[in-house]
Amino acid sequence: MSDNIRRSMPLFPMGIVMQLTELSARQIRYYEENELVFPARTEGNRRLFSFNDVDILLEIRSFIEQGVNLAGIKQIFARKEASATYPNPEQPKKVEKPDLTDGELRKLLKSELIQAGKFQKPTLRQGDMSRFFH
Repeated sequence: MSDNIRRSMPLFPMGIVMQLTELSARQIRYYEENELVFPARTEGNRRLFSFNDVDILLEIRSFIEQGVNLAGIKQIFARKEASATYPNPEQPKKVEKPDLTDGELRKLLKSELIQAGKFQKPTLRQGDMSRFFH
């Protein structure tokens, strides 16, 4: 079972969540009414909270202590959700280098050495060279 599934399993009743977060039942219900947290419900309509729900409530409590109002918290969560759904295009994407075999690397370095000799410029790839010097 993956960690994400475990963290999203509804396990904790209201009383335990109140102890873990130091929030009142009224505060927790208020955050639920404002769609900041979404606890599961039992057949008897009792709330059950997951680890993720507890984390969200702790984050909300932290924002409230810092003086952020409910509208601000909603905006923070909306931005966080949007950035998770749509990555920021301004962030540089990590470019993966293809793994070269030793033979391919030797050919590449040989051609760069020849080019460096023609133009008196050092063009060696320092990271790739380290493979030859252990």
